[in-house]
Amino acid sequence: MSEVMAIKWAAESASAPLSALIWWFIPLTAAVGAAGYVIWVTKFQKKYENKTERSVGRFQSFQKSFKSSESDKE
Repeated sequence: MSEVMAIKWAAESASAPLSALIWWFIPLTAAVGAAGYVIWVTKFQKKYENKTERSVGRFQSFQKSFKSSESDKE
């Protein structure tokens, strides 16, 4: 019976460090992911803002083309 208890205790004590490692790995992965996202956003933010402003400008000129054609009909 003591051999069974020793094997069970050994299995439990071996899984404890692995469990602790996993609980360190999860927040570490989240922190690295968050830092990577912040760096990616700050590096490429201007590039996407320019495209957005360009797209909004094109949409506004598209809207104005309808307004000018409506005033031509009246």
